[in-house]
Amino acid sequence: MFVQTNSIQSIREYFKNKLSSSFSDNEIKLIGNEVISLRLGLTKSDLIGSDEKLLSESDLLYFRSIVKRLMNNEPFQYIVGNAHFYGLELKSDKRALIPRPETEELVDWVKTTFAQSDAELRIADICTGSGCIALALKSLFQNSTIIASDISNEALDLVRENCEVTGLNVEVKNIDALDEVGYVNDFEFNTFDCWVSNPPYIPEEEKSKMAENVLEFEPHLALFVPNDNALIFYKSISRLAAKYLKSGGFLFFEIHEDLSSEVVLLLEEFEFVEIEVKKDLQGRNRMVKAVKK
Repeated sequence: MFVQTNSIQSIREYFKNKLSSSFSDNEIKLIGNEVISLRLGLTKSDLIGSDEKLLSESDLLYFRSIVKRLMNNEPFQYIVGNAHFYGLELKSDKRALIPRPETEELVDWVKTTFAQSDAELRIADICTGSGCIALALKSLFQNSTIIASDISNEALDLVRENCEVTGLNVEVKNIDALDEVGYVNDFEFNTFDCWVSNPPYIPEEEKSKMAENVLEFEPHLALFVPNDNALIFYKSISRLAAKYLKSGGFLFFEIHEDLSSEVVLLLEEFEFVEIEVKKDLQGRNRMVKAVKK
């Protein structure tokens, strides 16, 4: 047997021995708690004092398979099939990027911007992926219309599943962010209070700098842009937002930390005003807000 005993404590030790070169002690503890809870149907309070609880052979084999997948760089969220984002528990798999903490900060900026408004808002989340932004905004502005759009039908299927999981309803649209025709069919000019987008923005040449668990498992369609046209999505979305936002409407982007100046200049070209760049909690230029004149 690969563990000394068939207890939860032995599994915890097994996780630590096998994963310590890739994860911090705190990360290993969090991973262990979530996997054990999911497998055994235990609550957080149930886990307290459960170290001597005995496991079946199938449980032991399950935990060993989880460790093997983690050692193979597979993202933990894909392994367990869920990710936590802005107080929501969402389904997560290879159909879309794993929701990131910095994107929660973008949602929070939108929340703060509309904090004093009790109006029923009309908001579009462009390049929605898993739907994390759209669903988080729907949880905040429940009487508002939230539209989630993406080119990937697989991602949109995941959004629909996440609507069911969360009990939140957003409108799902299959639209290419680079194709203006798709918007003409589904949107009306000057009708949106806000557009928000976390589009692909990593130049292809930066692939060598990416973590293996991202590069090997997460969808490249949602990550990378051509080296010679890194702002391709920002340009298209800004041009379209200038048409579909109401006067005084807001455009929010998550951005590459090295491209903030270029994004600001682009927004100015499309006559957006009150442009503001905001740093994430790591001190990196990560978000931009602009207002349609």
